[in-house]
Amino acid sequence: MTQPPARPTTDIHAYLEELEDIPGTRVYTAARARRGYRINQFAMSLMKAENRARFKADERAYLDEWDLSEEARAALLARDYNALLDMGGNVYFLAKLFSTDGIGFAEAVSSMTEHDFESYKAMMAAGGRSPQGQRSKKANRAAEGAADNEGTC
Repeated sequence: MTQPPARPTTDIHAYLEELEDIPGTRVYTAARARRGYRINQFAMSLMKAENRARFKADERAYLDEWDLSEEARAALLARDYNALLDMGGNVYFLAKLFSTDGIGFAEAVSSMTEHDFESYKAMMAAGGRSPQGQRSKKANRAAEGAADNEGTC
């Protein structure tokens, strides 16, 4: 009797670690979702008009009602979306926050880049960001190190 072919195995931890190597990208994994649960619950609360009104009246007091770290509160107050994404915030949940502020999705996303809104729109209309240098943080660091070492012996 022949054995069925062995299934290839993948180390899920190694696979998930590879996702962290994409420059400027935070892949929303289960671990990230667990870290950002409270941030996302807060953001979803803004779906209700009465909660938006309470938040807009006194942002800090409203945030103090939530079991959030001080780091998360500070990022929410500063509208530091990159920090919130790093802490596990989901951009689609955070959309409730920038909608509460009267900011559209594209404008909020532009704040997560090196562009202001106008230059972000122009860049996207011209075909988006070049993939050059956007494939791997590790490869970018290695290339920078090689460039730094050129001409030194």
